Amino acid sequence: MSIELAQKSLLGKARERPDLVKQVIQKVQSEGLTSTVHAVRARLDSTVALGYSAAGTVIEIGAGVNGFRVGDRVACAGAGYAAHAEAISVPQNLCVHLPAEVSFETGAFGTLGAIALQAVRLAQPTLGESVAVIGLGLLGQITCQLLKANGCRAFGIDLDPFKVESARELGVDALGINTRETVQGVLEWTRGRGADAVLIAAATMSSDPLRLAAEISRLKGRVVAVGLVGLDVPRHLFYERELTLVVSRSYGPGRYDPEFEERGHDYPFAYVRWTETRNIEAFLDLLASRKIDCLPLITHRFSIDEADKAYELITGQNQYLGVVLNYDTQRELKREISLDSGVKAQPGKADSVRLGVIGAGRYVRGMLLPKFKSMGAEFRSVTTASGVSASDAAKQFGFQRAVSGFEEIVHDKDVNLIVIGTRHELHAEMARRALEANINVFVEKPLALNDEELDSVLAAAQRSSAGLMVGFNRRFAPLAIAAKKFFADRNAPISMLYRVNAGRIERGHWIQDPVEGGGRIIGEVCHFIDLMQFLTGSLPETVFAESVSGRNEQIIDEDSVFITLRFADGSNGCIAYVSEGDTTLPKERLEIFGAGRSFVLDDFRAAVAYKDGRHRRMKLKRQDKGQTEEVRKACQMVLEGGVPAPISLAELAAVTRSTFCINESLRLRQPVRVDHQL
Repeated sequence: MSIELAQKSLLGKARERPDLVKQVIQKVQSEGLTSTVHAVRARLDSTVALGYSAAGTVIEIGAGVNGFRVGDRVACAGAGYAAHAEAISVPQNLCVHLPAEVSFETGAFGTLGAIALQAVRLAQPTLGESVAVIGLGLLGQITCQLLKANGCRAFGIDLDPFKVESARELGVDALGINTRETVQGVLEWTRGRGADAVLIAAATMSSDPLRLAAEISRLKGRVVAVGLVGLDVPRHLFYERELTLVVSRSYGPGRYDPEFEERGHDYPFAYVRWTETRNIEAFLDLLASRKIDCLPLITHRFSIDEADKAYELITGQNQYLGVVLNYDTQRELKREISLDSGVKAQPGKADSVRLGVIGAGRYVRGMLLPKFKSMGAEFRSVTTASGVSASDAAKQFGFQRAVSGFEEIVHDKDVNLIVIGTRHELHAEMARRALEANINVFVEKPLALNDEELDSVLAAAQRSSAGLMVGFNRRFAPLAIAAKKFFADRNAPISMLYRVNAGRIERGHWIQDPVEGGGRIIGEVCHFIDLMQFLTGSLPETVFAESVSGRNEQIIDEDSVFITLRFADGSNGCIAYVSEGDTTLPKERLEIFGAGRSFVLDDFRAAVAYKDGRHRRMKLKRQDKGQTEEVRKACQMVLEGGVPAPISLAELAAVTRSTFCINESLRLRQPVRVDHQL
């Protein structure tokens, strides 16, 4: 499915994902065409790691992982984790021990088995029931075996005679090609009653399998959709027979829950007996006891060096079921890959910016790296959580090598600027270590998630000969600079009202996790505090915040908050950061008042300056939030020896501590003073 979508034209992809087309249109309206083009290209140029079911041997154990040791044989699950690669990094709850009786080849079916097992559980079959399975690909074949092991009679249906014959060889009770005669065949097989349950394991956007399921079901029967199938329900058939329709959610409870899958928080056994992890375990136990056999389902085997042939096989008009990729387990794992970027690798020039990049997500690839490229920076090394994305970024921007981790970059003597664009919990530690190695750092916001992290980075920055810069880009926006100049000769404080139409981010997103992302106040509100700090030329001294309060669990109170700040020069600012507005409203609007003047900045595209009863309009050709000038300043910091940095340590510290104070104010419901100690 992934390959077929990737092979479609741009128009074909748009037809497949109209929801994304709508997002693109909204982005053009709010941020302009150029910014949108960069973002879309970054998305389209991204390679997706294929595969989600694997088996292998543990070579390393992460911190806090229990129950596994180096050398253990395991089966792994999860798109983006159990990918087709010789080395994969899998969260604990997506990894289970492989019984001694189960080979790696059959153990690699663990995820598929869990998908089939979850569907069978939802069908609630009882001993002796007659169950039909529509679609006899891998999932359908495994489903039939599970039903037989459960003491049920199984009737398999498929359009492909090859798959029907394969099921016959595995002992399925009755079979049929998907025709009108098949409906009569199922009725005769069930003594005229109809199937007790029907599981749809077909893969088609047509709703024909759903109609067929209704036609062969008994009165009050159960229908479970397992595969990606059309769901236009034939109401009269479902109504006449009072059928139950359930759509199976992949491997079982825990799927798509980041707390379970990514952060290792298991559900209590007594209350959730069958999680996705325990479903995989149960399927492997059935393999070990020989009640299920996957070996006959393997029609082709390829070494990873011949993987292209495997994909040609499954996307062509060929007969196949299980296609297994095998790896050379004796081959030494490489921790870096040198790439032919078309530019001959040379020692770094003294007057050049030489990048080492850690994390190359959409923003880094779509915004920052094109800016660094336009400034003439040299692209040395890149590493990401996924080797595929690192390789993509390396090829797209001409990096000389893709490496496996932070260590390789921080020890690269040619690198003189490390760009950190990882998830937030890694920012402070990586920035600290790079500064201790006297390498300049550009870290995307936030700088740190708590005072302890911040103190460690500031201490390293004070000792280091290198410079530190944080991605507070808005202070470098042309209209923000115009606003500062407009009030440059003031002799009184200013008042600022900053409205941010932030849009909702779901509770389960990693940004909302207090450990991984720190929440949106720390992760994004820092931008707006820094801009106010830039406009006033003084540090925030006190903070008071109040959030919305409701009973809707989908709404995160702290994502809609009013924040009041008082600055050292007597100025004040109010940030209305709201997440529940309509997304078509432009994101940011800043109004500034003082010295008998007013300045209104609309989404960094237009502004109006009011003075002496007159007003002057300013409008840019496209939105400019300051990223170009921000990157130029970062390059200048490197070329001029690391100091002075574009934003002082005192300012970086004040902004970051202010975000901590906002959270503290929400907790205490009272103003909190900002500590300016470095």
